[in-house]
Amino acid sequence: MADQRRPLRQIARPFVADGPTGVSIRDRLKGLTAGDEKVLRLVGAHLGTLASRDLARRCRDGLEHSTDTWAGRKRDLTALSSSRWAGSITSSTHDQWGLSRRAQHAHLQSLDAGIRMIRHRLSLPVAERGSRGKPGGYRSSHEWFRKSRRLAILEERYEQVTAERDAGRVSITRGGRRLLGTRHHLTAANLTETQWRAQWEAARWFLTADGESGKRFGNETIRVSPDGEISIKLPAPLAEHANAKHGRYVLAAKVAFWHRGDEWQARIEANRSVAYRIHLDTVRGRWYLDASWTRKELPVVPLATLRADGVIAVDTNADHLAAWRLDEHGNPVGTPRRFDYQLTGSTSHRDAQLRHALTRLLHWAKQTGVQAIAIEDLDFTDSTTREKHGRRKRFRQLISGIPTGRLRARLLSMCAEAGIGVIAVDPAYTSVWGAQHWQAPLTSRTHKTSRHAAASVAIGRRALGYRIRRRTTPPRAHQSDVHGHRTTQARTGDRGSEENRPRVPGPRTRSVRAGRGANAVDQNTQDRSGCSAEHGFWQQDSLPLSL
Repeated sequence: MADQRRPLRQIARPFVADGPTGVSIRDRLKGLTAGDEKVLRLVGAHLGTLASRDLARRCRDGLEHSTDTWAGRKRDLTALSSSRWAGSITSSTHDQWGLSRRAQHAHLQSLDAGIRMIRHRLSLPVAERGSRGKPGGYRSSHEWFRKSRRLAILEERYEQVTAERDAGRVSITRGGRRLLGTRHHLTAANLTETQWRAQWEAARWFLTADGESGKRFGNETIRVSPDGEISIKLPAPLAEHANAKHGRYVLAAKVAFWHRGDEWQARIEANRSVAYRIHLDTVRGRWYLDASWTRKELPVVPLATLRADGVIAVDTNADHLAAWRLDEHGNPVGTPRRFDYQLTGSTSHRDAQLRHALTRLLHWAKQTGVQAIAIEDLDFTDSTTREKHGRRKRFRQLISGIPTGRLRARLLSMCAEAGIGVIAVDPAYTSVWGAQHWQAPLTSRTHKTSRHAAASVAIGRRALGYRIRRRTTPPRAHQSDVHGHRTTQARTGDRGSEENRPRVPGPRTRSVRAGRGANAVDQNTQDRSGCSAEHGFWQQDSLPLSL
């Protein structure tokens, strides 16, 4: 009978994940006077208005944008601010427009996937069971009718978004669409209208200045000296508020970056570009300064070098990381580790949970001395749609709860600082094959191996370039000397491994007493013509042919 199993998809090769190319640090602006806050609010509001106008012009240009239109927008902004402020505003505008275009493309892909899935399920008879990897028909005729109506809605929405994409139209909200929607739900958000208005205005301010290599301290617009003094180049309409030469305003507060402070100071002393951003946390009433720069001099470690000392394989789950150390031969070493986290609550709490779990993981990696961490290259964007899994809401929530993107970004940045590489592997069949080939062999009477721990072994073996499945067990007769016990088996690399096996003390037969066999390792003991027997004092006489 022909094999009816579904063919396996092609598995991609493991690769070394690229580290972060940028660095961002933050410090609080302490000691600001009332005049300092007034100037910051005026500058932020003025530049925010200019940024909103420039973004509206960029959206109106759409696909007709060119270098001439860009130069025209920057020229108009320069008259109301400065050339450097205008360059920062137009650069930020283009970044926002490009991000919206990418989000629009992702939205189209999601709609297309949902439409194709509904069409497939509608083509099947009602209540038909699905096959491996594909869902079946809908459970009832009522659900079939509801999904047919939803298909019409998705098709109409797909046509609308496609028309917007072809025309170059995007939807952008300066300040954030979520904060804008909160205006209609102030009671649920525990906010008053005044509090919401303060957050909305602060989110729409613009106090970001791009760096310039070769200029003094790496930035002429927002300049920070090595001793922490901050001076801002005021726009032309606000030049009357300057308290220093050349239309600059010096803040009373000073900064001292404790994290990466040495690296930041080395850059500004060499006049290398550093971008700055000043923003206000209206909830806490605190001002902050962010410093960021690109980092392109990260060394690229070859994959073979990272595999030299083995890896720590990590299986990502909704509430924990299952990790196991594997040596360079792909064998599990020691016991598995579990690093728990809870992805509930606010965004800062979830991020803190991830950082805490990854910190413990990296501490263990440093103790073991490995050079790499193996992790799956996961992306569940196609599996979280409700059109594929139907009423399996808990399963969809489970998949959506796995922090694939945030964990990957955090892991890459933290491993880059710790000097540990990250090997990304294809996630295909790791859980199934790990449970099939490694869960039972690694389970003992005192320790039960979980399915996630077995999956981490599969991930590690794939990262090291080995097959996930274990070596097939040979037949019973080939495991030993025909159901007997093999004695004194030397390893391949030992000296003398190809020599004869030593004589085991004790009698072999009833006619030979213990302590005999001095020539046990001599090949001359074989029963051949002209060869002596094993025991020198006993020789078998030839049988007489006649009496």
